[in-house]
Amino acid sequence: MLKAYIMLTKPGIIIGNLITAAGGFLFASRGDVDLLSMAGVLVGTTLVIASGCVFNNYIDRGIDAKMTRTKKRALVTGTIPTPHALAYAAALGALGFLTLAVLTNGLTVFVGALGYFFYLVMYSIWKRRSTLGTLVGSVAGATPILAGYVAASNNLDSAAVLVFAILALWQMPHFFAIAMYRHTDYAAAGLPVMPVEKGNPLTKQYIVLYIVAFTAAICALATLGYAGIVYLGVMGVLCLAWLFKAIKGLDITADKDMTWARDMFKLSLRVITVFSVMISIDALLP
Repeated sequence: MLKAYIMLTKPGIIIGNLITAAGGFLFASRGDVDLLSMAGVLVGTTLVIASGCVFNNYIDRGIDAKMTRTKKRALVTGTIPTPHALAYAAALGALGFLTLAVLTNGLTVFVGALGYFFYLVMYSIWKRRSTLGTLVGSVAGATPILAGYVAASNNLDSAAVLVFAILALWQMPHFFAIAMYRHTDYAAAGLPVMPVEKGNPLTKQYIVLYIVAFTAAICALATLGYAGIVYLGVMGVLCLAWLFKAIKGLDITADKDMTWARDMFKLSLRVITVFSVMISIDALLP
Protein backbone atom coordinates (compact mmCIF):
# COMPACT_ATOMS: atom_id res chain seq x y z
CA MET A 1 0.00 0.00 0.00
CA LEU A 2 2.87 2.37 0.78
CA LYS A 3 4.21 1.86 -2.74
CA ALA A 4 0.81 2.74 -4.18
CA TYR A 5 0.80 6.06 -2.31
CA ILE A 6 4.35 6.80 -3.48
CA MET A 7 3.52 6.00 -7.10
CA LEU A 8 0.50 8.29 -6.88
CA THR A 9 2.96 11.20 -6.63
CA LYS A 10 4.64 10.24 -9.94
CA PRO A 11 8.25 10.03 -8.65
CA GLY A 12 9.73 10.23 -12.15
CA ILE A 13 8.15 13.64 -12.71
CA ILE A 14 9.34 14.82 -9.30
CA ILE A 15 12.94 13.76 -9.93
CA GLY A 16 13.06 15.42 -13.34
CA ASN A 17 11.71 18.68 -11.96
CA LEU A 18 14.05 18.62 -8.98
CA ILE A 19 17.04 18.44 -11.33
CA THR A 20 15.94 21.63 -13.06
CA ALA A 21 15.00 23.35 -9.75
CA ALA A 22 18.46 22.59 -8.37
CA GLY A 23 20.01 23.87 -11.59
CA GLY A 24 18.08 27.12 -11.35
CA PHE A 25 19.06 27.64 -7.72
CA LEU A 26 22.76 26.96 -8.25
CA PHE A 27 22.82 29.09 -11.40
CA ALA A 28 21.38 32.08 -9.54
CA SER A 29 23.65 31.47 -6.53
CA ARG A 30 26.81 31.96 -8.62
CA GLY A 31 28.88 29.89 -6.20
CA ASP A 32 27.49 31.46 -3.01
CA VAL A 33 25.06 28.73 -1.99
CA ASP A 34 22.64 29.15 0.92
CA LEU A 35 22.12 25.50 1.88
CA LEU A 36 19.01 26.18 3.99
CA SER A 37 17.26 28.01 1.15
CA MET A 38 18.30 25.31 -1.30
CA ALA A 39 16.93 22.59 0.97
CA GLY A 40 13.76 24.64 1.37
CA VAL A 41 13.09 25.03 -2.34
CA LEU A 42 13.92 21.41 -3.13
CA VAL A 43 11.83 19.93 -0.32
CA GLY A 44 9.00 22.41 -0.83
CA THR A 45 8.98 21.86 -4.58
CA THR A 46 8.99 18.09 -4.10
CA LEU A 47 5.93 18.27 -1.87
CA VAL A 48 4.06 20.75 -4.09
CA ILE A 49 4.69 18.69 -7.23
CA ALA A 50 3.73 15.50 -5.38
CA SER A 51 0.47 17.16 -4.33
CA GLY A 52 -0.23 18.30 -7.87
CA CYS A 53 0.43 14.83 -9.24
CA VAL A 54 -1.92 13.18 -6.74
CA PHE A 55 -4.66 15.69 -7.56
CA ASN A 56 -3.92 15.09 -11.25
CA ASN A 57 -4.44 11.36 -10.74
CA TYR A 58 -7.87 12.18 -9.35
CA ILE A 59 -8.76 14.62 -12.16
CA ASP A 60 -7.57 12.23 -14.89
CA ARG A 61 -8.88 8.95 -13.49
CA GLY A 62 -11.48 8.71 -16.26
CA ILE A 63 -8.86 9.27 -18.95
CA ASP A 64 -6.39 6.93 -17.26
CA ALA A 65 -8.90 4.10 -17.37
CA LYS A 66 -8.84 4.24 -21.19
CA MET A 67 -5.07 4.07 -21.64
CA THR A 68 -2.99 0.91 -21.44
CA ARG A 69 -0.08 2.48 -19.56
CA THR A 70 -2.29 4.12 -16.90
CA LYS A 71 -5.27 1.81 -16.44
CA LYS A 72 -3.69 0.16 -13.40
CA ARG A 73 -3.15 3.38 -11.46
CA ALA A 74 -4.43 3.28 -7.90
CA LEU A 75 -7.37 5.64 -8.39
CA VAL A 76 -8.52 3.71 -11.47
CA THR A 77 -8.39 0.30 -9.80
CA GLY A 78 -9.62 1.56 -6.42
CA THR A 79 -6.47 0.43 -4.58
CA ILE A 80 -6.52 3.80 -2.81
CA PRO A 81 -9.94 5.22 -1.87
CA THR A 82 -10.61 8.61 -3.47
CA PRO A 83 -11.17 10.49 -0.15
CA HIS A 84 -7.83 9.21 1.13
CA ALA A 85 -6.06 10.36 -2.05
CA LEU A 86 -7.61 13.83 -1.85
CA ALA A 87 -6.63 14.21 1.80
CA TYR A 88 -3.13 13.02 0.96
CA ALA A 89 -2.83 15.55 -1.88
CA ALA A 90 -4.09 18.40 0.28
CA ALA A 91 -1.65 17.55 3.09
CA LEU A 92 1.29 17.36 0.69
CA GLY A 93 0.36 20.71 -0.83
CA ALA A 94 -0.10 22.46 2.50
CA LEU A 95 3.23 21.16 3.80
CA GLY A 96 4.97 22.04 0.54
CA PHE A 97 3.79 25.65 0.42
CA LEU A 98 4.51 26.04 4.13
CA THR A 99 8.08 24.84 3.54
CA LEU A 100 8.54 27.31 0.69
CA ALA A 101 7.09 30.15 2.76
CA VAL A 102 9.30 29.49 5.81
CA LEU A 103 12.59 28.59 4.13
CA THR A 104 12.59 30.61 0.88
CA ASN A 105 10.76 33.83 -0.01
CA GLY A 106 7.42 35.16 -1.20
CA LEU A 107 8.45 35.17 -4.85
CA THR A 108 9.23 31.45 -4.70
CA VAL A 109 5.83 30.77 -3.14
CA PHE A 110 4.19 32.78 -5.93
CA VAL A 111 6.05 30.85 -8.65
CA GLY A 112 5.13 27.56 -6.99
CA ALA A 113 1.49 28.60 -6.80
CA LEU A 114 1.55 29.68 -10.46
CA GLY A 115 2.86 26.30 -11.56
CA TYR A 116 0.35 24.52 -9.33
CA PHE A 117 -2.54 26.51 -10.84
CA PHE A 118 -1.42 26.00 -14.43
CA TYR A 119 -0.95 22.26 -13.93
CA LEU A 120 -4.17 21.50 -12.09
CA VAL A 121 -6.53 24.01 -13.69
CA MET A 122 -5.31 25.40 -17.00
CA TYR A 123 -3.61 22.26 -18.28
CA SER A 124 -6.42 19.99 -17.09
CA ILE A 125 -8.90 22.07 -19.08
CA TRP A 126 -6.90 22.70 -22.23
CA LYS A 127 -5.45 19.22 -22.76
CA ARG A 128 -9.02 17.96 -23.18
CA ARG A 129 -9.96 20.69 -25.66
CA SER A 130 -7.07 21.57 -27.91
CA THR A 131 -3.57 20.77 -29.09
CA LEU A 132 -2.66 24.01 -27.27
CA GLY A 133 -2.85 21.99 -24.05
CA THR A 134 0.80 21.07 -24.55
CA LEU A 135 1.77 24.75 -24.68
CA VAL A 136 -0.25 25.50 -21.56
CA GLY A 137 1.35 22.55 -19.79
CA SER A 138 4.81 23.83 -20.66
CA VAL A 139 4.22 26.82 -18.36
CA ALA A 140 3.68 24.53 -15.39
CA GLY A 141 6.66 22.39 -16.34
CA ALA A 142 8.96 25.41 -16.53
CA THR A 143 8.15 26.78 -13.08
CA PRO A 144 10.47 24.51 -11.01
CA ILE A 145 13.63 25.99 -12.56
CA LEU A 146 12.18 29.46 -12.05
CA ALA A 147 11.34 28.62 -8.43
CA GLY A 148 14.92 27.50 -7.88
CA TYR A 149 16.26 30.68 -9.46
CA VAL A 150 14.13 33.11 -7.45
CA ALA A 151 14.68 31.14 -4.22
CA ALA A 152 18.38 31.99 -4.55
CA SER A 153 18.10 35.49 -6.02
CA ASN A 154 14.70 36.76 -4.81
CA ASN A 155 14.67 38.56 -8.14
CA LEU A 156 12.66 38.05 -11.33
CA ASP A 157 15.23 39.39 -13.79
CA SER A 158 15.95 38.74 -17.47
CA ALA A 159 18.08 35.67 -16.67
CA ALA A 160 15.13 34.21 -14.79
CA VAL A 161 12.88 34.83 -17.79
CA LEU A 162 15.42 33.16 -20.07
CA VAL A 163 15.79 29.95 -18.04
CA PHE A 164 12.00 29.78 -17.78
CA ALA A 165 11.71 30.18 -21.56
CA ILE A 166 14.38 27.53 -22.15
CA LEU A 167 12.44 24.98 -20.09
CA ALA A 168 9.12 25.88 -21.68
CA LEU A 169 10.56 25.56 -25.20
CA TRP A 170 12.28 22.27 -24.35
CA GLN A 171 9.04 20.69 -23.18
CA MET A 172 7.28 21.10 -26.52
CA PRO A 173 9.45 18.73 -28.62
CA HIS A 174 9.87 16.51 -25.56
CA PHE A 175 6.13 16.03 -25.19
CA PHE A 176 5.47 15.84 -28.93
CA ALA A 177 7.87 12.88 -29.03
CA ILE A 178 6.00 11.22 -26.15
CA ALA A 179 2.67 11.83 -27.88
CA MET A 180 3.98 10.23 -31.07
CA TYR A 181 5.08 6.95 -29.53
CA ARG A 182 2.02 6.82 -27.27
CA HIS A 183 -0.32 7.75 -30.10
CA THR A 184 -2.60 4.75 -29.50
CA ASP A 185 -3.15 5.58 -25.83
CA TYR A 186 -3.90 9.25 -26.46
CA ALA A 187 -6.27 8.41 -29.29
CA ALA A 188 -8.10 5.89 -27.09
CA ALA A 189 -8.51 8.51 -24.36
CA GLY A 190 -9.76 11.09 -26.85
CA LEU A 191 -7.01 13.60 -26.03
CA PRO A 192 -6.33 16.09 -28.86
CA VAL A 193 -2.55 15.93 -28.87
CA MET A 194 -0.73 17.05 -32.01
CA PRO A 195 0.02 13.60 -33.55
CA VAL A 196 -3.59 12.48 -33.05
CA GLU A 197 -5.15 15.69 -34.38
CA LYS A 198 -2.67 16.78 -37.05
CA GLY A 199 -0.62 13.68 -37.81
CA ASN A 200 3.04 12.76 -37.36
CA PRO A 201 4.47 14.67 -40.37
CA LEU A 202 3.27 18.06 -39.07
CA THR A 203 4.25 17.12 -35.52
CA LYS A 204 7.80 16.43 -36.67
CA GLN A 205 7.94 19.84 -38.34
CA TYR A 206 6.88 21.48 -35.09
CA ILE A 207 9.55 19.50 -33.23
CA VAL A 208 12.22 20.95 -35.52
CA LEU A 209 10.90 24.50 -35.08
CA TYR A 210 10.78 24.26 -31.29
CA ILE A 211 14.29 22.82 -31.11
CA VAL A 212 15.52 25.76 -33.20
CA ALA A 213 13.82 28.16 -30.77
CA PHE A 214 15.23 26.24 -27.80
CA THR A 215 18.72 26.43 -29.29
CA ALA A 216 18.38 30.19 -29.77
CA ALA A 217 17.35 30.62 -26.13
CA ILE A 218 20.23 28.39 -24.98
CA CYS A 219 22.69 30.58 -26.91
CA ALA A 220 21.08 33.79 -25.66
CA LEU A 221 21.90 32.84 -22.08
CA ALA A 222 25.60 32.98 -23.00
CA THR A 223 25.57 35.83 -25.53
CA LEU A 224 23.82 38.09 -23.00
CA GLY A 225 26.54 37.35 -20.48
CA TYR A 226 24.68 35.07 -18.08
CA ALA A 227 26.70 31.94 -18.89
CA GLY A 228 30.23 31.20 -20.07
CA ILE A 229 31.96 29.79 -23.11
CA VAL A 230 32.21 26.22 -21.79
CA TYR A 231 28.45 26.16 -21.23
CA LEU A 232 27.90 27.51 -24.73
CA GLY A 233 30.22 24.94 -26.30
CA VAL A 234 28.71 21.94 -24.54
CA MET A 235 25.11 22.99 -25.03
CA GLY A 236 25.75 24.09 -28.61
CA VAL A 237 26.98 20.61 -29.55
CA LEU A 238 24.06 18.93 -27.80
CA CYS A 239 21.49 21.22 -29.39
CA LEU A 240 22.93 20.61 -32.85
CA ALA A 241 22.83 16.85 -32.27
CA TRP A 242 19.19 17.11 -31.17
CA LEU A 243 18.33 19.30 -34.14
CA PHE A 244 20.14 16.98 -36.58
CA LYS A 245 18.17 14.01 -35.23
CA ALA A 246 14.94 16.00 -35.58
CA ILE A 247 15.65 17.01 -39.17
CA LYS A 248 16.49 13.40 -40.11
CA GLY A 249 13.08 12.44 -38.76
CA LEU A 250 11.35 14.52 -41.41
CA ASP A 251 12.35 12.01 -44.08
CA ILE A 252 11.87 8.71 -42.31
CA THR A 253 9.00 6.42 -43.27
CA ALA A 254 5.89 6.15 -41.10
CA ASP A 255 6.78 2.63 -39.90
CA LYS A 256 9.91 4.05 -38.22
CA ASP A 257 8.18 6.99 -36.53
CA MET A 258 7.71 5.25 -33.19
CA THR A 259 11.37 4.23 -32.89
CA TRP A 260 12.48 7.71 -33.91
CA ALA A 261 10.11 9.33 -31.41
CA ARG A 262 11.40 7.16 -28.55
CA ASP A 263 14.97 8.08 -29.47
CA MET A 264 14.03 11.77 -29.56
CA PHE A 265 12.40 11.46 -26.15
CA LYS A 266 15.52 9.87 -24.65
CA LEU A 267 17.79 12.47 -26.25
CA SER A 268 15.62 15.30 -24.93
CA LEU A 269 16.13 13.99 -21.38
CA ARG A 270 19.89 13.99 -21.88
CA VAL A 271 19.77 17.54 -23.23
CA ILE A 272 17.87 18.98 -20.27
CA THR A 273 19.93 17.02 -17.73
CA VAL A 274 23.21 18.31 -19.18
CA PHE A 275 21.73 21.82 -19.34
CA SER A 276 20.86 21.65 -15.63
CA VAL A 277 24.37 20.44 -14.79
CA MET A 278 26.05 23.09 -16.92
CA ILE A 279 24.18 26.01 -15.40
CA SER A 280 24.77 24.53 -11.93
CA ILE A 281 28.56 24.66 -12.36
CA ASP A 282 28.73 27.66 -14.69
CA ALA A 283 30.13 29.98 -12.00
CA LEU A 284 33.13 27.65 -11.68
CA LEU A 285 33.86 27.59 -15.44
CA PRO A 286 35.30 30.11 -17.91
